[in-house]
Amino acid sequence: MKLFGFIYIRGINMTTKLSVVIITYNEEKNISRCIKSVQAIADEILVVDSHSTDNTVDVAQRLGAKVLIHSFEGHIQQKNWAKDQAEFPFVLSLDADECLSPELQESILAEKKQGFHFSGYHMNRLNFVKNRPIKGCGWYPDKKLRLFNITQGKWRGKNPHDTFVLNYGLSKQHLKGEIYHYSYNSNGAIIKQAIKFGKIGAKSVRSLNLLVLIYKLIFSPPAKFLRNYFLKFGIIYGITGLTICVGQLIECYIKYFGGIMRKINPSKSSALKTPSMA
Repeated sequence: MKLFGFIYIRGINMTTKLSVVIITYNEEKNISRCIKSVQAIADEILVVDSHSTDNTVDVAQRLGAKVLIHSFEGHIQQKNWAKDQAEFPFVLSLDADECLSPELQESILAEKKQGFHFSGYHMNRLNFVKNRPIKGCGWYPDKKLRLFNITQGKWRGKNPHDTFVLNYGLSKQHLKGEIYHYSYNSNGAIIKQAIKFGKIGAKSVRSLNLLVLIYKLIFSPPAKFLRNYFLKFGIIYGITGLTICVGQLIECYIKYFGGIMRKINPSKSSALKTPSMA
């Protein structure tokens, strides 16, 4: 008997099928690496694209992925829509600039063969700058819950920083191995992304009390820089580490300053508008 992706032999759950869901926008440089890293473990590879203007869709289809087009309304909204399009209830969610380490592939395959006994699985994410792994700056272990039963939780958080939250009381397990995140090709890209994410974040904090926003504007950016540069060893990564920590400071400052501007004068916050997709 087969039910909801589960295969039973004499009443024993032998394996569970897995959907891999990837959201994309102009990711032709990254999507191939991402898809190839999951081909050995996926029963379905689903790419949800928000109207890319490059060859992302063609590359994904050539590698066997199913592609759906859906307009981007925010990271959280896009990922919740995307997970609901998956064929199977267990989903591994990745961004296009991510891929699985060989050890994580093996860990997921082992859990799949056992039938996924937990509702969700988290794993460490290792971020790279110009192919250099960064384990300082507050970037590691960067634990992410990315493998889950879609019927038992949903994406939450504040854009652009999303997190999958299981329903209360459900079990989860940590998997060995890492998600490799090829986040930036240059130090300049770090600052550019910080500015963009800060503007998106301003929309999420505008509902906070004005005094709270002012307090956070004054204290949060320098506190984040000092913690990540010194206590989280950003200093040992030279110029790259300094750039990462300055970028975090900039993102934090823009987020709370933008939130204040939106609260004081919402009609003149057009400068904070951002592109359709990260």
